[in-house]
Amino acid sequence: MNSNVSHSIITMESDDLSKLVTEVKETIAVNTNFKQLSAADLWNIQRNMKTAQKVSRRRDPQSY
Repeated sequence: MNSNVSHSIITMESDDLSKLVTEVKETIAVNTNFKQLSAADLWNIQRNMKTAQKVSRRRDPQSY
Protein backbone atom coordinates (compact mmCIF):
# COMPACT_ATOMS: atom_id res chain seq x y z
CA MET A 1 0.00 0.00 0.00
CA ASN A 2 1.28 3.44 -0.86
CA SER A 3 1.71 5.60 2.22
CA ASN A 4 2.69 8.81 0.40
CA VAL A 5 -0.11 11.28 1.03
CA SER A 6 -0.16 14.85 -0.17
CA HIS A 7 -2.08 17.60 1.53
CA SER A 8 -5.38 18.52 -0.08
CA ILE A 9 -5.31 22.13 1.13
CA ILE A 10 -4.45 24.62 -1.60
CA THR A 11 -2.95 27.94 -0.60
CA MET A 12 -4.52 30.92 -2.30
CA GLU A 13 -4.48 34.65 -1.72
CA SER A 14 -7.62 36.11 -0.18
CA ASP A 15 -8.28 38.39 -3.19
CA ASP A 16 -8.23 35.44 -5.57
CA LEU A 17 -10.43 33.41 -3.27
CA SER A 18 -13.02 36.17 -2.97
CA LYS A 19 -13.09 36.61 -6.78
CA LEU A 20 -13.52 32.89 -7.25
CA VAL A 21 -16.37 32.69 -4.78
CA THR A 22 -18.25 35.86 -5.80
CA GLU A 23 -17.98 35.78 -9.60
CA VAL A 24 -21.06 34.19 -11.12
CA LYS A 25 -21.74 34.11 -14.83
CA GLU A 26 -25.21 33.05 -15.87
CA THR A 27 -26.51 32.50 -19.34
CA ILE A 28 -30.10 32.25 -20.41
CA ALA A 29 -31.07 29.83 -23.13
CA VAL A 30 -33.05 31.66 -25.79
CA ASN A 31 -35.10 30.14 -28.61
CA THR A 32 -34.83 26.56 -27.48
CA ASN A 33 -37.10 23.99 -29.02
CA PHE A 34 -37.22 21.38 -26.29
CA LYS A 35 -40.06 18.91 -26.42
CA GLN A 36 -41.71 18.13 -23.11
CA LEU A 37 -41.58 14.46 -22.25
CA SER A 38 -44.90 12.75 -21.82
CA ALA A 39 -45.60 9.72 -19.67
CA ALA A 40 -45.50 7.56 -22.80
CA ASP A 41 -42.02 8.89 -23.68
CA LEU A 42 -40.70 8.06 -20.22
CA TRP A 43 -42.28 4.60 -20.42
CA ASN A 44 -40.57 3.98 -23.77
CA ILE A 45 -37.21 5.11 -22.38
CA GLN A 46 -37.54 2.66 -19.49
CA ARG A 47 -38.61 -0.15 -21.81
CA ASN A 48 -35.66 0.46 -24.13
CA MET A 49 -33.24 0.45 -21.20
CA LYS A 50 -34.57 -2.92 -20.02
CA THR A 51 -34.21 -4.33 -23.54
CA ALA A 52 -30.63 -3.07 -23.79
CA GLN A 53 -29.76 -4.71 -20.47
CA LYS A 54 -31.17 -8.04 -21.65
CA VAL A 55 -29.13 -7.86 -24.85
CA SER A 56 -25.91 -7.05 -22.99
CA ARG A 57 -26.44 -10.02 -20.65
CA ARG A 58 -26.93 -12.39 -23.59
CA ARG A 59 -23.63 -11.51 -25.25
CA ASP A 60 -20.84 -14.02 -25.09
CA PRO A 61 -18.26 -12.71 -22.61
CA GLN A 62 -15.44 -14.35 -24.61
CA SER A 63 -16.17 -12.18 -27.66
CA TYR A 64 -14.59 -9.10 -26.05
